[in-house]
Parts: sequence; structure tokens; C-alpha cells
Amino acid sequence: MGKLFSIGEVLIDFIPLQKGVALKDVVAFERAPGGAPANVAAAVAKYGQEAAMISKLGNDAFGDFLVEKLVEAGVETDKIYRTGEANTALAFVSLKENGERDFSFYRNPSADLLLSKDEIETAWFQAGDILHFCSVDLVDSPMKQAHKKAIAAVSAADGLVSFDPNVRLPLWEDPEDCRKAILEFLPTADIVKVSDEELDFITGIKDESDAIQSLFVGNVKAVVYTKGAAGAELILKDQKFESSGYSVKAVDTTGAGDAFIGGFLYQLLELHANPENIEEVLRDHQASILQFANASGALTTTGKGAISALPSKEKVEILIEYRN
Repeated sequence: MGKLFSIGEVLIDFIPLQKGVALKDVVAFERAPGGAPANVAAAVAKYGQEAAMISKLGNDAFGDFLVEKLVEAGVETDKIYRTGEANTALAFVSLKENGERDFSFYRNPSADLLLSKDEIETAWFQAGDILHFCSVDLVDSPMKQAHKKAIAAVSAADGLVSFDPNVRLPLWEDPEDCRKAILEFLPTADIVKVSDEELDFITGIKDESDAIQSLFVGNVKAVVYTKGAAGAELILKDQKFESSGYSVKAVDTTGAGDAFIGGFLYQLLELHANPENIEEVLRDHQASILQFANASGALTTTGKGAISALPSKEKVEILIEYRN
């Protein structure tokens, strides 16, 4: 059976203790393990499949904390390198009353950006594995080149590549640089997850259907289009499937999209998906895959943080059964 590999940032999210306050006015925070690729790995591991994190952390207390929390979540951490050349990344978050967020990042550079392509071993990847990545660590850095090597290696091994752009414009000097990086890596992915808030920015196309179709470039076989509480769509080149969301009282939306795609990829591992059968697997199991992913994302918003708020597989299944 395959394994999930997530590559990219692992960081500390500092979550405010009060809502509806601008970041400059927040007086107290609590720390939570985070970083989108790490959140996805934790979700897959928590639901019962193997997951490993590929990254680099500082030789600091925050790095120690993150490794500890990933181990607790069941994520393999032997491919996380440590360095004294830079510190572990930090993100300070302010929460609006509806649980939506504003971010301020401290990473100039952070340790994760120093992971080099020479530290990626092609032998890690086997047939049936899935490599997941986002755009935050695609800035010009050694880590960008590490992504390229890892993507090539898992593809050569007959594994799947999953890409969630997860746009964070404050991390880029120019928004156009972010868009160009996303478009550069888009053709390397088999599965692309994009939110309704990101679609227009990435494609520059106003019509939703045309914008989604424009994402089918290179290796892309499926687009997962998430719409928050409204649910999600799974689009193949010739078919579209829709799944409604779950109504919950949101406390913090941090990591909801990561929990969604984590639940989605967990299901693909359970179903032994690979580049040859992925479209067939998605057609045959789209309803249960999307239900699980939507429930995973929704339940994560009911707690603070991302990894710490991930629900158990049992709670996800209970929510699905309750609505059905």
C-alpha cells in the first residue's frame, strides 16, 4: 500500500486568544503546530494511512515542538532535517468573528526554505505513493529545487502528485511571482485542489467553468474545487461531481482546506489509486471520497489550530452517517 509524502513548510501558528481583533491589537496568543503540507500529512496519518513529512527545521525549541507534535499525530519525521543556519518559521494569525484569518509570517528565510535537492533521495518513493505540495515554499530558494526533484522522483516511481496552491500572498514580494510559480508547477500534478477564492487569481479567467477547465494542463487528471461551507466539486476532463458541505459552528478555519485534502488523499491511498487508475477510482468512489473530505474539513473548523483540531476518523464517519 502507498504512503503519503508531504513536502514544504512546517511552522508554528500563533493563534489569538480573542476574535474580531486586528493583529496589531492582539495581546495574547497560543501556539499550534501548522504549515499546510504538515497539516495534510497529519490528517492522513490520523485517519490510518502512512504519512511522512519532508522539510527542514531550525535547531530551536520551536523545531523540537513541531517534531514532537508530528510524531504524536503519527507522521514519520525522519525526513525532516535540522539546521543552525535559519530559524523555524512562525505565523501570527488574527481571527475575525466568523473564524476567517489574517496572517503575518516570520521567515526571511526560515529553515524550511533551505532544504536542498541533494537532501531528497529518489529511493524514498515507490509505486502507489502520493506526493503532496503547496505554493508557499515555491519561492526562489533551495526548497523550490527540492520540490522539483521530489516531484520527478515520485512520478518516475509511478506515484501520484497532488498540488494545493494554498495562496499566501504576504509571503511574495509580487503577487505575479506567486501566480507564475503556481502555473509553473501546475502541469506536474495529477490532482489539483483549488479554492473558490484562489481560482480567479491563478487563472485570470472570470468564468468559473472556463477557469477550472484551464487547469487541465500537463499531467492534471482531476481538479478538486472547494467552496468552503458550500462543499466541493470534483472535475475530471469529461465529468463533474458535486458534494454539499456540512453546517458546523466554525471557531477557526485554519487548516480546513488541508484537512479536506488530507481526507481526500487518505481515501485515495485506501483505494490504491495510481496514475493509471486514478480517473476510474474517482468516478467509482466520488461520492464517498468527497463526503469524507468535506466532513474532515468541516470538523476541523470547530477547534483552534490545524493539526490539534483534526477530528478522529470515527467523528468524521459519525457526521457523514448523521446527515445520510
